[in-house]
Amino acid sequence: MIRGLRPLLRGSTYTGVLFAYAGALASLPLLPFALAPALAWRSAPEAARIVLVLLLWAVLTGSVGLVPTTRRVLVAAARRLLGVPLPDPVAGRLRAGPVGGPATSAGAAPSGAAPSGAAPSGAGRWRTPLWLLVHVLLGWTGALVSGLLILLGLSLPGGRLGGQVELNLSGRLLRVDGGWQSWVLGLGCLLLAAAGCAAVTGALRWTAPRLLGPSPAERLALAAERELLLAERNRLAHELHDSIGHTLTAATIQAAVAGELLAADPAAARAALRSIEESARAALEDLDHVLGVLREERPGTAPTRTLSDLPELLDRLRHAGAVLEPDLSGDLAQVPGTLSRAAYRILQEGLTNALRHGAGGPIEVRVAAGADGLELDVVNRTGAAPGAGPGAFPTTGHGLPGLAERVRLLHGEIDFGPAGPRHWRLAVRLPLRLPA
Repeated sequence: MIRGLRPLLRGSTYTGVLFAYAGALASLPLLPFALAPALAWRSAPEAARIVLVLLLWAVLTGSVGLVPTTRRVLVAAARRLLGVPLPDPVAGRLRAGPVGGPATSAGAAPSGAAPSGAAPSGAGRWRTPLWLLVHVLLGWTGALVSGLLILLGLSLPGGRLGGQVELNLSGRLLRVDGGWQSWVLGLGCLLLAAAGCAAVTGALRWTAPRLLGPSPAERLALAAERELLLAERNRLAHELHDSIGHTLTAATIQAAVAGELLAADPAAARAALRSIEESARAALEDLDHVLGVLREERPGTAPTRTLSDLPELLDRLRHAGAVLEPDLSGDLAQVPGTLSRAAYRILQEGLTNALRHGAGGPIEVRVAAGADGLELDVVNRTGAAPGAGPGAFPTTGHGLPGLAERVRLLHGEIDFGPAGPRHWRLAVRLPLRLPA
């Protein structure tokens, strides 16, 4: 019995009833518009006029639910006053851009991507109007019934109604005057009013997820949006790993070079320090962009480094003391933007690994842009670099798997491993056109 009384003692029961009453009160301004045709049709029977008023009132109330803003307000109110965990209506939020490219925000979806904020169609369009009708009906029913019961519960005890009250209970006549029966009956009316409040709140809580929650089509849109967000975050993680890892590796080597040259060649030391500053500034731009996207803010201009920025990358490595043998062929400017950005990141990761784990000899970098594909090669000597102790550059193990995943998404081919007894080779081939 005590368990059955618990809903009557919860504050959330009565906040839910207030929500129902608010729906009933919100429908009152529409009542004059529903009354106008009935008042003009004076020749009709009274019953027909009442039915006409109720029908017009229901139609006007339901039509409010066709306004998109109405559902957002109802969802927010139901979450707060009913305690129902309802997701926000599907809206165009951040969407992942093409692999290797910047993210797109609402209203700028890439071609071929279905917008996630599509308006509900078909039967789903009528779920909010139906909810409004249920909400208003429960609100008026709860207000009238609970109001009458509360009035009786406060008036019956002590004979405040000024006479006897006769109740017909299944053919048995019960007379209630100002004695103890009035107090029992008054308490029963108050308990029934509280039970009615709990019933109204329970009905709203049961109905809200079914009518205000996402429809099957919206659940698919939400799942697709979550998938795109996950893909975007994975892409950002790859880019952050490539950019920050490369910058820290190059900066560590450049700092060591600057320390050795500070006394013997101050000009070269200053050049190494300037290179550290440029690398750190570029890494900060990448980091600021990634953090802005992860916070779901509108980021600034996204860093879009492509193969056209490859000479700058090679110059920074030369300032770090690396010996490079580049071999660039073909028209790199004609490589598609998505492919060019991905190729830059692949070469950046490959050169970072060569600096970390190479033996300090020349690093061969080959980029060949042909009519059908783009070929990338990074070859370095293996073994311990001069002056590098064990664990000088700790590795996370995410670099090569991340490269393989990036190449797979671009329908390319990747091969890495020993190339002879003293060399390591990273070879990637990316098609310029996707297979049919």
